[in-house]
Amino acid sequence: MWDEPYLARNAANHVPLTPLTFIRRAADVFPDHPALVHGSHTYTWKQTYERCIRLASALTKRGVGLGDTVAVFSPNTPALFETHYGIAMAGAVLNANNTRLDPETIAYILEHGEAKVLITDEHLSPSVGAALKALGDDHGILVVDIADDQAGPTPAGAGERLGTITYEELLAEGDPAFDWQMPADEWQAIALNYTSGTSGRPKGVIYHHRGAYLMAMGTVAGWPIPMHPRYLYTVPQFHCNGWCHGWAMAIVAGTTYCCRQVSAKFIFDTIADHKITHFGGAPIVLGFLINAPAEERRTFDHPVQALTAGAPPPAAVLQAAQELGLDVMQVYGLTETYGHTVQCAPQPSWDGMDFTELAEIKARQGVGFVTTEALDVFDQETGAPVPHDGVTLGEIVIRGNTVMKGYLKNPEATAEAFKGGWFRSGDIAVVYPGGYVQIKDRMKDIIISGGENISSVEVEGVLHRHPAVALAAVVAKPDDKWGETPCAYIELKTGKSVTAEDLIAHCRENMATFKCPKHIVFEEIPKTATGKIQKFVLREKARHG
Repeated sequence: MWDEPYLARNAANHVPLTPLTFIRRAADVFPDHPALVHGSHTYTWKQTYERCIRLASALTKRGVGLGDTVAVFSPNTPALFETHYGIAMAGAVLNANNTRLDPETIAYILEHGEAKVLITDEHLSPSVGAALKALGDDHGILVVDIADDQAGPTPAGAGERLGTITYEELLAEGDPAFDWQMPADEWQAIALNYTSGTSGRPKGVIYHHRGAYLMAMGTVAGWPIPMHPRYLYTVPQFHCNGWCHGWAMAIVAGTTYCCRQVSAKFIFDTIADHKITHFGGAPIVLGFLINAPAEERRTFDHPVQALTAGAPPPAAVLQAAQELGLDVMQVYGLTETYGHTVQCAPQPSWDGMDFTELAEIKARQGVGFVTTEALDVFDQETGAPVPHDGVTLGEIVIRGNTVMKGYLKNPEATAEAFKGGWFRSGDIAVVYPGGYVQIKDRMKDIIISGGENISSVEVEGVLHRHPAVALAAVVAKPDDKWGETPCAYIELKTGKSVTAEDLIAHCRENMATFKCPKHIVFEEIPKTATGKIQKFVLREKARHG
């Protein structure tokens, strides 16, 4: 009797989930509440909604439609925030990208993602311009320049207009009364994010509207976030769509303060002057604050909630952040899970605990968000859950609606990631009593530096291109500032010589600076009998060397 035809879903009782409904409601219910603050500019929710509609209208007029890719290269600006709504309103897919990528990788992403439009900040013109030249004059991409009058001094060599229209001129083409459409299916792609993975070539991770909706809702519930927070966007909005916080802010009609470039002084000043209540960032952001000189520090007497993710933060960092007045909660996730899907949810029993002991507990990654259907740690050989003893190692596996659709144009990697009906994280962890997981190592040879993923394979590929290098192996080396940095072990060709400085310079010429090794060690690289590099030996050497 439960599946009678008259009980079938219909337009009255079933609507596809999408974060686009959040901004429509925020504009309707809180039209005059500030949504975005960027330097001297402030936009209300009504104004922000209208600008998003104009963007959708202008893109539609220029032939952008269902399933088309719009790539964006921008720091955290109102334009990048607006593209998270406006592009989806046109039925298209947002591809927000790391602003520190090298031209070769940018060109690959534009080509692989089949970008129809490129919206790019003028300060990024050297790298983006070189990528466009590499694609050739017939690339066919509509290029739109973001001319940000709050950007500060233009870096040397930057500031070139790459397109024929600016972002504000594009918005002016749009109709504020444009009748944008909801997605017909919540499984429809909303975003494409590239992650380094372990192959050296970035993989395109596809998000759907349903996952974006639930991730935003889960963040509001799990942090938790009250109505009308003042949120400082220190998380790059190109990184897992800024942990989906831009969509979450519309749920609670918060005010987002754009952070174009992270610095301790800017964060302290913004927290103190605007009474920021929430912000997020990699442990390096906490490090900036903890290690800031006295002249850059400000005191504040209101509660500030902070999320941190990326490289696991040392307990000492958490303790020092607490002493600054920050209530820090660690979260964990991957690009493939829309960012943080695991949280170190606080327990009442922690109240009054000695902070040295508490910091060790808060350094654990934690338990699944309420929107994470299942989180576990599986034995790699048997596939069975490991005991909750805080000792037995296994791989973190995740299941739920905030897991990607898959990797673009890569069915093999998608099938491998979803083997056995779980998303395989590649991260090795233990589980404590109570279900809190803690990462102990990584299966993937990914280095997390300042919250950004660096593929060791990619760095090794560049090093191997130097004529003096016979063999290169790159592993993570702990770093007090960045969390981890690349450390390269090098074997030279017979009769060849090169200095560490020369190799680092070679890397800087061929890849993004943040990916370059900070340490070079010349020695014979340990190998198995079959010639496989024993990276676990090198990791130990880098950790203690």
